[in-house]
Amino acid sequence: MANVKSMNRFDLTKRLVALLKHDEAVIGGIGNANFDLWAAGRRPQNFYMLGSMGLAIPIAFGVALAQPHRHVVALEGDGSLLMQLGSLSTIAMQRPKNLTIVIWDNGIYQITGSQPTSTASTADLVAIAQGSGLANSAWAADEDDFERRVAEALKGGPTLIAARIDDKPAVATTDRDPVQIRERFMRGLGVRDDPN
Repeated sequence: MANVKSMNRFDLTKRLVALLKHDEAVIGGIGNANFDLWAAGRRPQNFYMLGSMGLAIPIAFGVALAQPHRHVVALEGDGSLLMQLGSLSTIAMQRPKNLTIVIWDNGIYQITGSQPTSTASTADLVAIAQGSGLANSAWAADEDDFERRVAEALKGGPTLIAARIDDKPAVATTDRDPVQIRERFMRGLGVRDDPN
């Protein structure tokens, strides 16, 4: 792994949300990835994963294929990505131009007790992504580099941006109503009418 600065997930999430200007869909992985997304600015185009590790990237990939006119961003933790590494090669084969993957890597399974992930010692998720065929994969060196990479990724992909983050807890907790989350997201994507 490159020598990169340890950053704060919530700060980076706020910076990412501030760059969204075109109703981009954002899929927040379970736990802190979606908690910080919730706290950074609730948008109907945000989907907050509940209880299923590793599915933010596959869901974002499906949305990107279903709505090729809309850019889609997946926010996923290192532990969750490690459970779904096969999704990277599938994305590389399909090459959706409207997909950005952001990996929050703190080297631990933070919400289950801070057990170390393999990224704490041996695995480099950017190297794995590149080896899977996602050539446009890189570590964000610092906050400014992260913003620059996100802004560039929103112009076309697929892109994977990994950020080394600290182990600070999320600043809020997502409302845990799966039906409401799904309905709001479907209305936000324009595939379901607002009942009001």
